[in-house]
Amino acid sequence: MKKKLSELITMTVGTLLVAVGIYFFKFPNNFCTGGVSGISVILGSLSTSFSAGSYVLIINLALLAAGFAVIGRGFGFKTAYCSLLSSVAVYLFERLFPLTAPLTSQPILELVFAILFTAVGGAILFNVDASTGGTDIIAMIIKKYASINISKALFFADFLIVMLTAFVFGIETWLFSLIGFVA
Repeated sequence: MKKKLSELITMTVGTLLVAVGIYFFKFPNNFCTGGVSGISVILGSLSTSFSAGSYVLIINLALLAAGFAVIGRGFGFKTAYCSLLSSVAVYLFERLFPLTAPLTSQPILELVFAILFTAVGGAILFNVDASTGGTDIIAMIIKKYASINISKALFFADFLIVMLTAFVFGIETWLFSLIGFVA
């Protein structure tokens, strides 16, 4: 019981670090380094109906449903918990701490913290065999049915998201996103 509680606390801390990196540093700077957060930034900027935080929640809920439908009950509590927690945390941050601009006037500093928070949070989750879901769920589904190299497929999908940044936000934001993608 003590080990399970410790693992739950660890997953919560790691997930919240990822959510902080996404909401406070990626979103206000329009950094699209791939994944659900990247596509959510793009969709949020193109939509008047939903915010980026809303898209994170919507997309992750759809991916969780697909994961349970395709992979089944063995899909995993950890992925479901961390995916829901990160989605809800980003959504709540958006409502509790509305941002109209980046925290600083230094985009490189903001990019460093966007990468730092998400990387440290992801590493914490990795150490307890967990993830925040998102494109990892797509990888699990692909792995079940195809013999293609999943890492290459996800790299290509994330790269396309990064490339869209140039068209939606301009070259400067694209260059920052590209640095974040390869870092």
